[in-house]
Amino acid sequence: MRADRLMSIMILLQNRGKMTAKELANELEVSDRTILRDMDALTNAGIPIVSQRGKEGGWHLLDNFRSKLNGLNIDDMKSLFLFPSAELLEDLGLNNLLLDTREKLLAAIPDIYRDEAQAMWERIHIDSGTWRQSKEKKDALNIVQQAVWDSKKLKIHYEQLGGEQKERLIEPLGLVAKGNKWYLVATRNGELRNYRVSRIHHAKVENETFRRPLNFNLATYWEQSKVEFVQNLPKYDVQVEIHTEIINRINFTGKFVKVIKTENPNRDKWIPATLRFNDKQEAIEFILGFASKIKVVSPKDLPEKVVSLATSVIDFYNNE
Repeated sequence: MRADRLMSIMILLQNRGKMTAKELANELEVSDRTILRDMDALTNAGIPIVSQRGKEGGWHLLDNFRSKLNGLNIDDMKSLFLFPSAELLEDLGLNNLLLDTREKLLAAIPDIYRDEAQAMWERIHIDSGTWRQSKEKKDALNIVQQAVWDSKKLKIHYEQLGGEQKERLIEPLGLVAKGNKWYLVATRNGELRNYRVSRIHHAKVENETFRRPLNFNLATYWEQSKVEFVQNLPKYDVQVEIHTEIINRINFTGKFVKVIKTENPNRDKWIPATLRFNDKQEAIEFILGFASKIKVVSPKDLPEKVVSLATSVIDFYNNE
C-alpha cells in the first residue's frame, strides 16, 4: 500500500507541479505526518523532491525529472486514453482506484503529447450501455473472474436456451465484454465454449488448477468465434417493395431485420429491396406490422401467410 502511495505522490507532483503536504494528504486520504514520512522515503530513494517554504511554498520535483513513455507517436498517445466504459470497469471491481489511471498516463507521457492526450480525454467518452438499460444479472461474475485469474476449474449451473439448468465443470480461460454483456470463454472436455455470464446461476471455484491451452489468444479466438456464429445464424431472405414513406423506419429497425440491398424508387414511389430475417415467422410478423406499406415479391407463398396471420388477429379481437 505504501509503495502505491509513493508512486501516487510522484505522479501528482509531475502532473500538478507543486503541492503542499496538506493537499497531498487530502488527495491520498492520509495524515500530513504520513506525507512527510513519505517525502523522506522518496528523498532517501534518490527521487529529486524539494520543499519550498513560504506562502506559495510546497513540494515539487526538480524540473529535469520526469518519467517517459518512449517510442510512442501521437496516435498511440490518444489511444491510451480511450478507456472502456465505467459500467464495465465497475463490473470488474476496477472503478475505485487510488489514483485515476489517466492521471498516471498524463504524468508519464512526453510534454509534446500532453495537450493532445488531454484533448482526447475531454472529447471522447465510451458508453457500452443501451438507451433502455436492462441490467443483466452478474451475480456470478466475481467468482468467475477469480477462477480466471487463478486458472482454477469452475463448477457452474448454466441455464440452457430452453430454461433448463445443467451442471458443468469447466476450465475458464477469459472474460469478454460484448456491448454491456459478459461472456466466459472456457474449455469443457477439451473443447472451447462460450458461456453468457448472466445465465450462470451458481458458480463455485474448485481447488484443482488447470493448464491453459498452448498458444491460446483470447482476442483472436473471440473474433473467429464471432465470424463462425454469424455464418451459422439462420437466415430467411425476402424480396419486397417498400413505400418511400417508411424506408427510414425500415433502416432504423436493424435489430429485427437486415436490409441486404435497395434500389432506386420506381414511378409509384416503391423501392425494391431484399430483407433478411432469422426465419419465416419473423418475416411474416414484421411485414404485417407495416400493413400496406410493404409488398412481398418473393417467396411466392409468403403473402398468403401474412394474410392468414392478419385474419387470425382480426378473429381474435372480434371474439373478445
